[in-house]
Amino acid sequence: MSKAISIIIPTYNEGGNIVPLVGRINKAMSAYDYEILFVDDDSKDDTAANVEKLSKTYPVRIVVRKNERGLASAVVHGILNTTGQKVLVMDADLQHPPEVIPSLVKALEDGADIVVASRYVEGGGCQEWGLFRKLVSRVSTIIAHVFLPPTRSVNDPMSGFFMFDRKVVENAKLQPRGYKILLEILMEGEFKKAVEVPYTFVTRDQGESKLNIKQQLEYIRHIYSLMRRKGELWRFIKFCLVGASGIGVNFGIFALLTRVGGMKETDFLALAIATEVAIITNFILNDIFTFRDRRSSGHFLTRLLKFNVICVAGALVQAGVYALLYHAIGIHDLVSYLIGIIIATLWNYLLNTWITWR
Repeated sequence: MSKAISIIIPTYNEGGNIVPLVGRINKAMSAYDYEILFVDDDSKDDTAANVEKLSKTYPVRIVVRKNERGLASAVVHGILNTTGQKVLVMDADLQHPPEVIPSLVKALEDGADIVVASRYVEGGGCQEWGLFRKLVSRVSTIIAHVFLPPTRSVNDPMSGFFMFDRKVVENAKLQPRGYKILLEILMEGEFKKAVEVPYTFVTRDQGESKLNIKQQLEYIRHIYSLMRRKGELWRFIKFCLVGASGIGVNFGIFALLTRVGGMKETDFLALAIATEVAIITNFILNDIFTFRDRRSSGHFLTRLLKFNVICVAGALVQAGVYALLYHAIGIHDLVSYLIGIIIATLWNYLLNTWITWR
């Protein structure tokens, strides 16, 4: 019998968490018509056996995959094997509190297409996270926001605890990698409204964390795959090529002013004019080629002003990074300069895709 809400839970060796998890979900969902589908990657413990026992009392079942692995692909498998109009995705390790589920359901019923349980909105947080894990999470989020603009609709696109209306993925070509299925849905799904509900990511009591270096590398591959599929990779390449052309324009104008125009090499005005001309030409090229599909974001002169301010600030960022790395820390000057260029480029790309060409 079709249920109104389908809860998809990927598992691998989570036997000790199954019974308390199902009990808490059932208590939280007592007012709803729901089903739980565990998608298991052939666990070596008693995960499947525990689900089978619970199926006699609760609306739960399990699908065991023998030849596939990965949390994200398990969720896609679950979507294909459930029928609920509302689909919830969560982990089995009890780090996603089932008591939050009714808040997600309500937000969906109030008109949202996607509801994300978020650690990064007011009221949310992470329990007992060390500095390194916080840093990894924040950097991962920034990478997604920089290179995949549609993910900026939520503060926590890395969340594994979310809910959506099935229509969001009806026509989506989901090709997930690794653990971050929400990224795939935000990029490939069709939706108008995404909202976030705060929750606290709690410490695991049983089992072992699946987070490792391999998963982080898989995340980078997933970002690259989405950028390539959605055209964002070529957009970033064009932005970098335009930036490189600006160096030539800057150098040429400066040489023209000082060699032909009679200005002195030490004249700040010559440097300022050359820099401004390079910024203007970069803007025109980006407006015509890189962001042609987003030129409706305000008047031409308004976009030019925004681009100008962001690029000037980017130059200050580059100078600040260089001064910090070379003068304060003592890193080789060319290495420091290169790092400054990279950070300034990311700064310019992020803010211009966020503000100038939204």
